[in-house]
Amino acid sequence: MFESIIGFAGLLGLIFLRVPVAFAMMIVGVVGFGLTVGWKPSLISAAQAAVHSTQEYSLLVIPLFLLMGNLISRAGLSARLYDASNAWLGHRRGGLARATIVSCAGFSAVCGSSLATTATMARIAVPEMNRLGYSRELAAGSIAAGGTLGILIPPSVIMVMYGVLTQTDIAALFIAGVIPGLLGILFYNLAVTIVTRLKPDSGPAGMHVEWGEKWRSLLGVWEILLLFILVIGGIYVGLFTPNEAAGVGAFGALLSVVFRRTATLWEIIDVFYETAILSAALVTVLIGAFVFSSFLNMTGMPREIGAFVSGNGFPAWAVMALIIVAYVLLGMVLDSISMILLTIPVFFPLVQFYGFDPIWFGIIVVVVTEISLITPPVGMNIFVLANVVPDLRIGTIYRGVIPFVLVDLLRLALLLAFPAISLTLPAMMN
Repeated sequence: MFESIIGFAGLLGLIFLRVPVAFAMMIVGVVGFGLTVGWKPSLISAAQAAVHSTQEYSLLVIPLFLLMGNLISRAGLSARLYDASNAWLGHRRGGLARATIVSCAGFSAVCGSSLATTATMARIAVPEMNRLGYSRELAAGSIAAGGTLGILIPPSVIMVMYGVLTQTDIAALFIAGVIPGLLGILFYNLAVTIVTRLKPDSGPAGMHVEWGEKWRSLLGVWEILLLFILVIGGIYVGLFTPNEAAGVGAFGALLSVVFRRTATLWEIIDVFYETAILSAALVTVLIGAFVFSSFLNMTGMPREIGAFVSGNGFPAWAVMALIIVAYVLLGMVLDSISMILLTIPVFFPLVQFYGFDPIWFGIIVVVVTEISLITPPVGMNIFVLANVVPDLRIGTIYRGVIPFVLVDLLRLALLLAFPAISLTLPAMMN
């Protein structure tokens, strides 16, 4: 137990020294294992972790879904998605903020990355909201919060990593995220309603759009609708495995780029290159997580924590509350991937001991991670937004996300109180 505490302290120290998370976990895992057991077993364990990670079949989902998102982005569909959402919602008070949230959700459905969603939609939405006189706080809050939907609405890279680490069915995780994701859209719109009721000038209504134009706007985003229905619907009815669905989605996105002629051959090659680089980075992080997890298991930390909790008779709700608090606190200093990879090896044995459903727990973890993306002082979506729109001050963004954090906490409470919200759709899968 003492060795694992020292290991965690060393890991956090390396992270704060800006050592990449993947290499920090590898260093601590290899050195800790070597000093405790021996260097030869340590190196063998690290090599096995690397081989296991790179040969994990389910990880094919990651590069294929990343490719789908990158191709869709290159096809220019993000701007058309925003225009379609604005056509349907822009006439309401706070309409552009609502359109931003809905378009973030739509882009998330083919992207799977919160940071990419935030960066993409910020470039499109901020100029429009500035033009119509929206408050800087509401503009920033709706973009940063809407971007968090990228890790919940399937496909989700975070869900894939959770599924690989815990050996949970990735297809079931994807389907379980649908209703909580829709709740996120609903609750974020509720936050916009509250803000614009309290401050009517913060989100003025736009012009009314005729019904014919509204329906025509959907023609510009039919690829996204079709890909989402094909990919997620195919998984739900058992037509595709997640890997097969990812391949179908990537191929469909490629066809969209080719037929719309939105990219040259060299630009398409560049998309493949960028996807390969990002995929390699994510797999490297996962290798580091397996190396560090081997070190933790060797020290017996997960077993000792489980024995302590069971020996003292802590109720299940108290344990879950402590896990939630730990995630909220960690989210203030770590990014989402680091949180998942560092905590799952410690917390998942407790989840198994208390009989929590791993799919339900996975959704809870993702929602808490969503909250951490817009929680001070780190909030990765906040810093991405600040980098994309330099004239937005960090303090302005923090003030803007407060209403969205509050409704996120309400959504988390509902998911904790009613597990059926997450588990109904997976239970109905073929």
